[in-house]
Amino acid sequence: MLKQIALPKQSVTYVASQIWKRGQVWLVSLLILLALFTIDQHQAASSFSFALSNFLQTAPFLVLSIALASYASATGADGLIAHVFQGAPRKMIILAAIAGGLSPFCSCGVIPLIAALLTMGVPLAAVMAFWLASPVMDPSMFVLTVGVLGAEFAIAKTLAAVGLGLAGGYVVYLLSAKGRFLDPLREEIGNGGCGGSKVRVVKPVEWKFWQESERISKFFREGTKTTLFLTKWLLLAYILESLMLAYLPADLVSRAVGGEGLLPIAIATIVGVPAYLNGYAALPLVGALMDQGMAPGAGLAFLVAGGVTSLPAALAVFALVKKEVFFLYLALALCGSFIAGVLFHFWGML
Repeated sequence: MLKQIALPKQSVTYVASQIWKRGQVWLVSLLILLALFTIDQHQAASSFSFALSNFLQTAPFLVLSIALASYASATGADGLIAHVFQGAPRKMIILAAIAGGLSPFCSCGVIPLIAALLTMGVPLAAVMAFWLASPVMDPSMFVLTVGVLGAEFAIAKTLAAVGLGLAGGYVVYLLSAKGRFLDPLREEIGNGGCGGSKVRVVKPVEWKFWQESERISKFFREGTKTTLFLTKWLLLAYILESLMLAYLPADLVSRAVGGEGLLPIAIATIVGVPAYLNGYAALPLVGALMDQGMAPGAGLAFLVAGGVTSLPAALAVFALVKKEVFFLYLALALCGSFIAGVLFHFWGML
């Protein structure tokens, strides 16, 4: 009888996994506030107020960034990226790096596109230029970076993204000229898989998307999805920032990533890989660290290194390409991030 009235175990597990998958960031934020309330009610109220007020201050930039992303998706402008990878290799590297700095892809979201491009036979040099630049900056990220860290930092991050793409692309180009990395994909990857059809078929761009009901629906669908995505990550980031300001000793930050030398930039570059949460969530966290003594160069190195080589993205890359390509990708990302941080550090000294 018990078996007859009990819910199927598989369905319960599936529902629970879907609830956790869709709401885990919200649940983490809620659990943090509940834990704080049981330990320190004053800090719980302070953290909630801090997160809400900072979110409202960021809201205008958030609305603009969501509108830009939704418009690109509804018009089909994001499909123009495929045209960048047509032409001479050196030209492709330059265009790919610039397109990477403008494309709305995160470090994980860019993986299917990279797989498709490599499957189509696009040279690794151009793909690597796009690959390295894309997760670091995009139009919506630029707007939010201006709102959180200032225009100078946003411009520096954009230049770092394009510069990292250019440097990585030309390094791979020189190595490929010597017969290296001509077959970058793992053996089980290929045959048009991994979203290859998404790149082969480029839909026409309709700038006046409001003339078609399907594009209008896509605009609002993408806008809603992006709003929920950014809201949950920013709220979690601001809650963590409030805890960092309340409990993290300022002298500890100063000793680790503060100061004027190059060592803090190197440390921030390495720490950025495991500590990086999300491109949008990392912005207020770096702002808090800079308030407590982190040098701007170290902050830039942290954001660039974490954006390109976050752990989820690194695992996806490892599963996609051969080991030598994976380690080259890591080396280029870390070295480029460190150099970007050092250059920004010396720029601040001028």
